[in-house]
Amino acid sequence: MQSSNAQPARSRHLVTTRQGVAEVTAHRQPARAGILMVNLGTPDAPTAKALRPYLKQFLGDPRVVEVPRPIWWLILNGVILPFRAPKSAKAYAEVWTNEGSPLLFNNRRLAEKLATELEPDLPDVSLELAMSYGQPSIQAALERMKANNVQRLLVLPMYPQYSATTTASVFDQVTTWMQGQRFFPELRFINDFYRESSWQEAIADSVRRHQAEHGKPDKLLFSFHGIPKRNLQAGDPYYCQCQFSARKIAERLNLGEDDWQVSFQSRLGRAEWLKPYTDHTLEALGHAGVKKLQVICPGFSIDCLETLEEIAMEGKEEFVEAGGEDLQYIPCLNESDDHVAVLKQLCLRHGQGWPEFEGRCSEPEDHVRTRLEQADKAAVTLNLE
Repeated sequence: MQSSNAQPARSRHLVTTRQGVAEVTAHRQPARAGILMVNLGTPDAPTAKALRPYLKQFLGDPRVVEVPRPIWWLILNGVILPFRAPKSAKAYAEVWTNEGSPLLFNNRRLAEKLATELEPDLPDVSLELAMSYGQPSIQAALERMKANNVQRLLVLPMYPQYSATTTASVFDQVTTWMQGQRFFPELRFINDFYRESSWQEAIADSVRRHQAEHGKPDKLLFSFHGIPKRNLQAGDPYYCQCQFSARKIAERLNLGEDDWQVSFQSRLGRAEWLKPYTDHTLEALGHAGVKKLQVICPGFSIDCLETLEEIAMEGKEEFVEAGGEDLQYIPCLNESDDHVAVLKQLCLRHGQGWPEFEGRCSEPEDHVRTRLEQADKAAVTLNLE
């Protein structure tokens, strides 16, 4: 999204690798607001070589695995990385496409559509996509915003429900970057959006559309990503928010108590995680005589390994082996128009009060002129010409 008040190219002679020059260059530009859209991340390729650094960064985050660092370092580097990387690479290869990782290219499409939707009304707001782990990184996105003179920052983690393992890890990385800055932007942070009626209705509509084409199932399963049970006991609200999400969506679909169920997937290690576990639930439903099952994952905004491989492929096999006949996976909202509309309204509301979100230039023309003159003087004084 480009500013409607972009300055002439005469300032570009200040752009070099020197820090002082970069600072002066940024200050010459109109002040802007920025939206940082963040998702979990993905390896660069579906190979063991690419998985090792990705998993090391991901599983090395103390927000993700809350185990004393010396102990976890030994487990991670001595056991998990050597054995899990090759196994994960095979799973990623199952969902990888010519465009690359589904999580990344679907999120890019969503970001592009959201930016396009916002641009006519908010010309002084830019949007950057970043990943907590892997590329594009949060730090690189923030540096680009800094170079674009973003002075007000709205952070949008792509997690409808809050968890310290996901949302808080984004906050950690953003504020860690800020600690190294002499001047950093005002900050607003969207913790979650599971209570948004538009989000609940968008999920319900996706179920309705799927069932209009494929028929209704014997049961609808809401499968959320799991976290250790001790996280819930320590105060993480994720479990309660997942239950609330499923209940509200079920109400919109007019489902009876026996028509739907909640489960939790993707557990790691031997500790107890949130129950019931999705794989155990799939087996139990198959044994119980459920023939047609539909599964949706409202904790994920974008389809990824956990939805496309773990549910649509592996989960389907588990269900059929247990006696079920058909498991249908209902995709995430991805880059759908409904998803764009939800996120647009979310950003507009959280940006209220900032001048860029009022649809006008953040600075009067006389202020811009004065600031440019000061920047020119600074460049001469600092010998940056």
